[in-house]
Amino acid sequence: MYKGCYEIVENTPVARAVYRMRLLGDTTALTAPGQFVNIQLPGFYLRRPISVANWDSEGMVLLYKVVGQGTEAMSRMAAGEQLDLLVGLGNGFDASKGDKPLLIGGGVGTPPLLGLAKALLGRGVMPQVALGFATHEDRLLVKDFEAMCCQVSVALISENRLVTDLFPELIPLCDYYYACGPEPMLRAVHQAIPLNGQLSFEARMACGFGACMGCTCKTFAGGKRICTEGPVLFKEEIIWET
Repeated sequence: MYKGCYEIVENTPVARAVYRMRLLGDTTALTAPGQFVNIQLPGFYLRRPISVANWDSEGMVLLYKVVGQGTEAMSRMAAGEQLDLLVGLGNGFDASKGDKPLLIGGGVGTPPLLGLAKALLGRGVMPQVALGFATHEDRLLVKDFEAMCCQVSVALISENRLVTDLFPELIPLCDYYYACGPEPMLRAVHQAIPLNGQLSFEARMACGFGACMGCTCKTFAGGKRICTEGPVLFKEEIIWET
C-alpha cells in the first residue's frame, strides 16, 4: 500500500452519473487488475473506495458513479486539483487462469475488467466480454473493450435482458470466468455458470485496509475481509448468505 498525493488531469462524464477521472502519480503499488484506491475527499471523514480501471507508469484511470455527497463533490473537482490516495489496496484478480476466459461486468463493476482484459491479452489470451447495464445511457467501456479486439456482448434491463441471458451462447466458448458487479448479479453468475471463476465484490468500507472488520464475507475458510483478502474471491470458497 502506498499513500500519496495525485493530480487530477481529467474528470469528465462518460455515462449517466458516471465520471472518468485520470490521475497522475506513483502507481508502483498497483500489482494486479481489480485492486482499488481509497480517496480522501476534502470535508469528508471517511475515504471513498474506487476500483482502478487501468494504469500505466504515469498514473491511473478511475471510473466512479455519483451516489452520494462524497462522489458528487468528487465529480465537481477540476484538472489541477490534488487528491490524497491510499493506492494498491485489495488482492486483485489472478489473471493467470483460463485459456478462454469470460469477463462478466455489471454496471460500475465493469471498470476493473478493463485492466484485467489488458493483462489477459498480455499473456496471449483473448477474452469474451459480457456486460449488463440498466439502460443504453448506462453503458460503459464497450468501445474500449472493442478497441482491444475483444468480442463484447451487452444486455440491457430496459430491454428485459439480464447479463445471465447472454450465457447460453457464451459459456460453451469459455473455460473460466471473471466477474465484477453488484452482489445479486454475482450470486446469479455463481449459480448459472458451471465453470471455475473469480468474483470481485463491492462492499461498504470504513478503513479500506482491514482494521475495522466491517466488510467481512463468509467463506469456507472463515470470514474474509473484502478490503484485504478480497475484493476478489474464488468461486469455490464463497458461501452465500440465505
